[in-house]
Amino acid sequence: MENPSESKTTTMNSQTDKLVRRTTMVATATAAYFLLTADYGSEPNALDPVKRAIQSAESSVKDFIFGAKRQPEKEIENPLLLTLPNPKPKPNPNPPSSSSSSSSPIQAVISILQIIPDWADSIKERGFRQNRTLYDHEKWVHHRSSYRHLRHFLTSLSSRVILSLIPPVIAFTLVAVVIASYNSAVSLNWLPGFFPVLRSSTLPYQLTAPALALLLVFRTEASYSRFEEGRKAWTKVIAGANDFARQIISAVENSGDAQLKKALLQYIVAFPVALKFCHVVYGSDIRQDLQNLLELDDLLVVLNSKHRPSCIIEFISQSLRLLNLEDSRRIMLQSKISCFHEGIGVCEQLIGTPIPLSYTRLTSRFLVSGISLSLSYFGMTATGLWFLLLLLVLLLCSALKNVCQQFFFNTTEVGVLIEEPFPMLALDELE
Repeated sequence: MENPSESKTTTMNSQTDKLVRRTTMVATATAAYFLLTADYGSEPNALDPVKRAIQSAESSVKDFIFGAKRQPEKEIENPLLLTLPNPKPKPNPNPPSSSSSSSSPIQAVISILQIIPDWADSIKERGFRQNRTLYDHEKWVHHRSSYRHLRHFLTSLSSRVILSLIPPVIAFTLVAVVIASYNSAVSLNWLPGFFPVLRSSTLPYQLTAPALALLLVFRTEASYSRFEEGRKAWTKVIAGANDFARQIISAVENSGDAQLKKALLQYIVAFPVALKFCHVVYGSDIRQDLQNLLELDDLLVVLNSKHRPSCIIEFISQSLRLLNLEDSRRIMLQSKISCFHEGIGVCEQLIGTPIPLSYTRLTSRFLVSGISLSLSYFGMTATGLWFLLLLLVLLLCSALKNVCQQFFFNTTEVGVLIEEPFPMLALDELE
């Protein structure tokens, strides 16, 4: 029978040999790492510290295992780090930039300047989410009223079109005020005599204003064409759904298809809702609108599908194939689905494809250039001769320039607003 003390001694010896080999390998690998990564120059005895470190590591481990007294546990430093010379410090490839310290004030200024544009954009987007209603006789009478001009003028400050133009108008007005202030300071001899008075001619503005007006008219006309196309497409979808439902009610007379007929009518009614919230209007809960129109199983399938209107069309096609109808009548009913496919195509085209961006960018750049010419004229001609009239001149300059800006900016803003037609339509009333 094997002695327990002998087996314990054999186990300790094997563990000791493994520990010695592993310690030697670690020390050698560490030394090789420092040799590869550090720069020790061209000294002839540069490897002596490495050799001494390896020998010290081996002897310390053997003394510890073969009877040396165990020292109290403490943090043991790596002998290689104590014996190897300090390598030359490597320069940081990405030193801290001095601009990072100054980026916070710049970001603070930018965030302050973005307050007014963000506020104007929030008002504009909130107006898109308003529910539109169809006109009746009373609304048409109110619309034709002789007081409409006064009413529209008094409600200018509540118009989202005008409020959305506050950021660009303020920016251009400030430039005009700065130019007018400079000219007034020069004319009042507040600046040295070598500062010239800035003057401008109205000829560039007169030459470019007609071209800018025509460009804005064409841009607005293109936007209105999209608005009209979207209105016709949605009206066609609703009319097609109503006609399809009427055909189903009159064609399906078999009592055995009553449940299938009910489901088919639910699919037809649910299609405009799915099309509206998937490809026309955003930010609404489609589950809440469809849960009263579809069964729970069908609702889950529609919500999990990638293209919800097409999923409902597939439900309609399968239901038509299951009905007990004559082939001619079934073909006639299936032909009614084509208006749904056409409506999907038109809606996706209008939402996914705006007016060519080059056209929109050209209009914006031309508009900014034209307004710059106008501000250069009004700002450079606003020179005050008396200190008391300086503020009046500046305000007059700003008022004249604001009028010119409003004419052009309002035109282009209306074109941008109606470019996406469906938020401007009374979709709920048309269903």
